[in-house]
Amino acid sequence: MTGGDRPEGTDGSHQQDHGQGFDAKAGSVGSGAMESTPALDGAIPHHHDPESLIQAIEDEPTELAPISLGKRLTQPRTILSIVVPLAIIGFFLYLNRERLAAVPELILQANPALVLLAAFVFYLGFPLRGYRWKRLLQETGFIIGLRNSVEILYISWFVNCVVPAKLGDVYRAYLLKMNSDASLSRTFGTVFIERILDIFAIAILGLAAGFWSFRDGLPPAIRLVFIVGIVVVVIAAVGLFTMRNFGRRILTRLPLPPRILELYERFEEGVFGAIGLKHLPVLAIVTGLIWLTEGLRLYIVVLAFGFPDVEIGLSGAIFVALIGSLLTAIPLSPAGLGFAQAGVIGVLTVAYGIPLAEATAITILDWVISVLSIIVFGAVLYVVSPMPRGMGRITQPPTTSAASTA
Repeated sequence: MTGGDRPEGTDGSHQQDHGQGFDAKAGSVGSGAMESTPALDGAIPHHHDPESLIQAIEDEPTELAPISLGKRLTQPRTILSIVVPLAIIGFFLYLNRERLAAVPELILQANPALVLLAAFVFYLGFPLRGYRWKRLLQETGFIIGLRNSVEILYISWFVNCVVPAKLGDVYRAYLLKMNSDASLSRTFGTVFIERILDIFAIAILGLAAGFWSFRDGLPPAIRLVFIVGIVVVVIAAVGLFTMRNFGRRILTRLPLPPRILELYERFEEGVFGAIGLKHLPVLAIVTGLIWLTEGLRLYIVVLAFGFPDVEIGLSGAIFVALIGSLLTAIPLSPAGLGFAQAGVIGVLTVAYGIPLAEATAITILDWVISVLSIIVFGAVLYVVSPMPRGMGRITQPPTTSAASTA
């Protein structure tokens, strides 16, 4: 999927966001196939490993070289972040092998039509997420089509599912910069505020769903979850208030070079310029719909099994799904591998009294839809998409190109 052609220039390169900070040694965008595995290992000599993405934001080169995701996947830290959670999961399965012996059969007995419906509902969230990011970018002066927005976003989710530390979020800004003349730091600001919107939505919807689901009495463990949710919202709100009113003042008092202040200003423009008050209601509604698809997906998965002793309702499914989504943010493993599954199984068994075998079957099937499918389809898209190679060619209308590079 590609956008329009790049605007032609004397050397075909993008214009720099600002006159300062041009890196003449930055690698140019590659146009050939990748070595070994297409799109996974860069054929050109100059490339950034995902760990150096933050440095790329600081440098803001005119053009960026493709990232060697294959190199990152073979690093010891990435391998450990996958192997250790899998070993813990395997140990858990071994300890409970008798109680979990029926899990494979339970999964195979799930209603295929409802499983497909759950997957369809889950994937409805991606056009919504793409539209939201498109709106956020538009408010900062950068125009992107919905197809390109969804494509870049989905690839970033794939990266989040295979490498730890949520590097896919930074990679999304990197992909946009590599395929356009967008400001890297300002774009990362839109990704940041998008995550803040998600935190508020998860906390508010999760608290509301939890209160309704446990209206007859809150278990002690759920009370703790509620307290954590409230604390997270308060911290996020205080952090935004501090950034908006005192961020630049704090940085000017530190011994930082002017270039850092300039990058922070653009990052702040991306954060607060993307959420004007008149557009906030639309963003809030879209964000709410996004997270409702998460809860509805889990609810349909539960229905697909048809367990006679399992009834958590839509509110319970939303509550459990949002807890699982929060746990995927743990940076120790890709997509919270091990942590998210343990949390979901724990809530289903402790708070809702679902037997361990049924809770495990529900969790595994939900993981297949929400994570494994992204790894499979995301890998295909990563190979065939021009975006990871910097060949997406996202251009700006003449009236907005100046604003996006100001």
